[in-house]
Amino acid sequence: MGIIVLFFIAGLWMADGIALIVAPERMIATLRQSLIVAPGFLKWGGLAGLLGLVLLALTNGIAYQPLWIVVSITMVAKGIFLYAGSDLWRLRIVKWCLEREPVDYRLWGLGLCTLSILLLDAMNWGRN
Repeated sequence: MGIIVLFFIAGLWMADGIALIVAPERMIATLRQSLIVAPGFLKWGGLAGLLGLVLLALTNGIAYQPLWIVVSITMVAKGIFLYAGSDLWRLRIVKWCLEREPVDYRLWGLGLCTLSILLLDAMNWGRN
């Protein structure tokens, strides 16, 4: 079951990364619209914290261990901030993020795709 969850995380990273590389303007417009319709949408960012804990628990003993520890801790911190942080700080940071240039989103997209490929490689995906 754990390997399936890791593949799920890698798939999420790859899907988000490709979307940010191919159509960052569309992604940001969709996020802006979602925040207008449902401002509480950011609370779902707490799910990143849960996935970070799962990543930390399931990547014990696989390749790139220090990378997964850092990524997991970062995911947990982001999840806690988005779930429990003050509305003022949360909205201020989201506003700052939404004002970035498209090239910034493309770079984040490359980073997410890289994490996805490294996680798949660490799980020996595509090898005999």
